[in-house]
Amino acid sequence: MISGVVVEADGGSRGNPGPAGYGAVVRDPRTGEVLAERQDGLGIATNNVAEYTGLIAGLEAAAELGASTVEARLDSKLVVEQMSGRWKIKNAALQPLALRAREVASGFERVTYTWVPRAKNAHADRLANEAMDAQAEGRPPARRADTPSAAGAGTRDTPEDPAREQVVESAGEGDREPTGERSPTHWTGARGAPTRLLLLRHGQTPMSVDRRYSGSGDVSLTELGARQAEAAAKRIAAMEDLGEDVRVVSSPLTRATRTAQKVADALGVRVETHRDLRETDFGEWEGLTFDEAAQRDPELHRRWLRNASVRPPGGESFDEVHRRVRRACSDVVARHGGSTVVIVSHVTPIKSLLRSALDVGPSLLYRLHLDLASLSLVDLYPDGNASVRLVNDTCHLT
Repeated sequence: MISGVVVEADGGSRGNPGPAGYGAVVRDPRTGEVLAERQDGLGIATNNVAEYTGLIAGLEAAAELGASTVEARLDSKLVVEQMSGRWKIKNAALQPLALRAREVASGFERVTYTWVPRAKNAHADRLANEAMDAQAEGRPPARRADTPSAAGAGTRDTPEDPAREQVVESAGEGDREPTGERSPTHWTGARGAPTRLLLLRHGQTPMSVDRRYSGSGDVSLTELGARQAEAAAKRIAAMEDLGEDVRVVSSPLTRATRTAQKVADALGVRVETHRDLRETDFGEWEGLTFDEAAQRDPELHRRWLRNASVRPPGGESFDEVHRRVRRACSDVVARHGGSTVVIVSHVTPIKSLLRSALDVGPSLLYRLHLDLASLSLVDLYPDGNASVRLVNDTCHLT
């Protein structure tokens, strides 16, 4: 009998859902010695199903070794957070797998779940990829899922060849797209799990009714604006490919946070705010109509409409807004990379996000129209690629 072990587990799907497999390694925590390995193909399944199955296989192997405590290490934040009880399990397909994992875990004195970067989970990742390769070729994997490592207890895991490990790491990154329809990687060349941004403009306000410049002024929604926000929230909550980890990040201005709260309530999450997602500060033009601002400062207004570096009197330029919105985007991706993030904001910030994703100049700001409570969608990939998949959609308002 061994007292404590480390279980490293992983799973992947080539298509999501697509041909899937898992891998699991049981180690001695003091020496790094490999005590058991598990791997197998799963037929057609999703990434998350494969990851959960890898965890179950690893826990079962640890139980067979007589371990009393387990530290389970996975590069799936979803599985770690759900098994730790911090995230709800909404996906019906994952609920019985989580139940089985908890059933196996209950046989140990203690099980902890730790997220690790993929580079630290290369052994389990390799086993999962080997299982998927074997499945594709119609042969059994090198190590059956119901036996310990062929090397047996008492063998130390030898370091991978660095070049090979890099190939495995890169291949795994491309294999594990969140959904087959979510990631058009076959024609863009993008690699890795994207961060999906759902860009939602706030609902109607008294200022938008009169078509007045509404920037840093903090106005709330009209009754129609609240209904628009509810309709958008229902639309987003009903989307099939949100994934398990969905966040809502909002401009701190009331019209945005009220819209965001409707979405958060529909998703069962909380609203985060980011100051850099606020609307342009229109300075002395705040509250004026287009014609009123043009009559007040005719020459400045003409230049402002042609040059993104020009500021309204006492306000900020579109270039300045673009820079802070890019900072906000970087922050969101750093904190929630690989997840779905609903960003609730305003016309200029959303246009700036679309401009960055399309890699185009500031002329887009003057040529793109965004309706109230409209939805746009962008996938941002770890390798710098982006895919704009929807712009100014308002079907939920009809």
